[in-house]
Amino acid sequence: MAIVGLTLLILFVFGITGGDSKRSSRPNIIIIIADDLGWNDVSFHGSLQIPTPNLDALAYSGIMLNRHYTPPLCTPSRASLMTGKHPINIGMQHHVIESDQPWGLGLDQKLMPQYFQEAGYKTRLVGKWHLGFFQKAYTPTQRGFESHFGYVGPYIDYWDHSLQMSNSSTRGLDIRRDLEVDYTVNGTYATDLFNSEAVRIVKDHNRTDPLFLVLTHLAPHAGNEDDPLQAPEEDVQRFSYIKNENRRVLAAMISRMDKGIGEVVRALKQREMLDNSIILFFSDNGAPSVGTHANSGSNFPLRGQKYSPWEGAVRTPAIIWSPLLGTEGRISNQWFHTSDWLPTLARVAQIKNIPRGSAIDGVDQWRTLLDPTRNVRSVVLNNIDRIHHYSSFIKDGWKYVNGSSWDGKYDYWLGMIGTEDSISEEEYWARVANSTVATVLLLDVEPLKELRQNASISCEAHPSDIPCDPLKAPCIFNLIEDPCERNNTAVDHPDIVQKLGQEVQQYFTTAVEPRNKPSDPRSDPLYYNVTWTWWQDEPSSSSGVAVPVAIFVVAAITVGLLVAYVKRKLCPVKES
Repeated sequence: MAIVGLTLLILFVFGITGGDSKRSSRPNIIIIIADDLGWNDVSFHGSLQIPTPNLDALAYSGIMLNRHYTPPLCTPSRASLMTGKHPINIGMQHHVIESDQPWGLGLDQKLMPQYFQEAGYKTRLVGKWHLGFFQKAYTPTQRGFESHFGYVGPYIDYWDHSLQMSNSSTRGLDIRRDLEVDYTVNGTYATDLFNSEAVRIVKDHNRTDPLFLVLTHLAPHAGNEDDPLQAPEEDVQRFSYIKNENRRVLAAMISRMDKGIGEVVRALKQREMLDNSIILFFSDNGAPSVGTHANSGSNFPLRGQKYSPWEGAVRTPAIIWSPLLGTEGRISNQWFHTSDWLPTLARVAQIKNIPRGSAIDGVDQWRTLLDPTRNVRSVVLNNIDRIHHYSSFIKDGWKYVNGSSWDGKYDYWLGMIGTEDSISEEEYWARVANSTVATVLLLDVEPLKELRQNASISCEAHPSDIPCDPLKAPCIFNLIEDPCERNNTAVDHPDIVQKLGQEVQQYFTTAVEPRNKPSDPRSDPLYYNVTWTWWQDEPSSSSGVAVPVAIFVVAAITVGLLVAYVKRKLCPVKES
């Protein structure tokens, strides 16, 4: 009897802990998203100013997606990823969700984590959400993610994790673990928090279940207006060769993100999960070089910036890496759109119930990734914004631009950087070779130098170039020959202008009305213990009881934040 009891005990223990020795046959999927990262803010596109050695090592051993397109703003981009649909087909095409606005991605939409959860994946979100939180039903753990550690609004302070809306009098905390506010992480750099959480999830994961992990970084998005660019001082000093102070801090922000991504890859290797994983990295849109929430990012030589119809807003750095792709080091010039990732990743995860939408919605591109000669997508609708009165559309390599955002304020080539503020080629390759990812993958960098050169874009202005003013008349560009949109060939090809314009008009007539709603004063964190929360689900503050309590809490938190600010200035965070 004792032997039987011992046997049952052993079986019970192994049933709980030993099951991890059996791995799921379906791939782990890790999606990493940078926020407002420019085309020229990563070194695998040719710049030597801001080295991103871990990302570069992934790029050189995977596929660089040189024609990867996103919507031009945060909320539309994330909505497209999560639904596999174009923003104009779900009402998410105009602007972003401000934290005091009562709207979000429609509850009638089934999201990526819901598909993967139903298929047996463990679904985890770390970092930014930005798809609505005015009601609890719109938050991540109510929409398919089993866990969420991060923030639900557009951005936060990197150190105290608060958000100050420009039109709100109250600065509120926005950092949560699942549905609960996390007060314990104040003073810890946000990028480190999110990287560490992703590593923890990988290390704690039961490998009998496939993992679906979305790591959506704050970096390098600007923080609050009073202190927009933030990084540990030690990291900033490493980029002393960059003369522009803002650009120097940006480099430190990006470097910290890159270092953490290396740690995520190392954790996957240590857990013996890497050889059955897909790692996708991209930026949600281009960098805002100037203007609102500017981070001194660079999309150069691409034209324009975030929130514009130009390539600098929508053509973003992107990489996909996986042993399942059966390739090492390739540049893809095939057309990809953010909406493609749901059907593409669902296919390899053996999820078969993904509905097909219109021609501009997501398409399965897994075979495209396996075959560099294959082309599935020929149409990319960047946006139709009836409020800002512009459209941006690509078909068969021709780009049509009619109208512009912000009265053409960002219609130029912004963020040009000099070669003198850079490291040497030799130092760059040494950093890549010594990076965590290169070490984990046993990457030999010597054969990769030509690959990097081919991944860059170079455009020179020519005297015969025809300028474009889309506020006066539609423009067209041959993106294959003119990726920097310098030569408007509308006069030479009126038939193409007419044809593309007609197609845009057709999409315009079928577009769903934007879901945007104006600000709601009831959202003010003053009423909810100085935190941003789902105010339509919270008790009414009209009784006046919450206000005196909140004022007391505001005073206490303000003192705490001031102390934390002074401490981090006097005692900068040491790198582990």
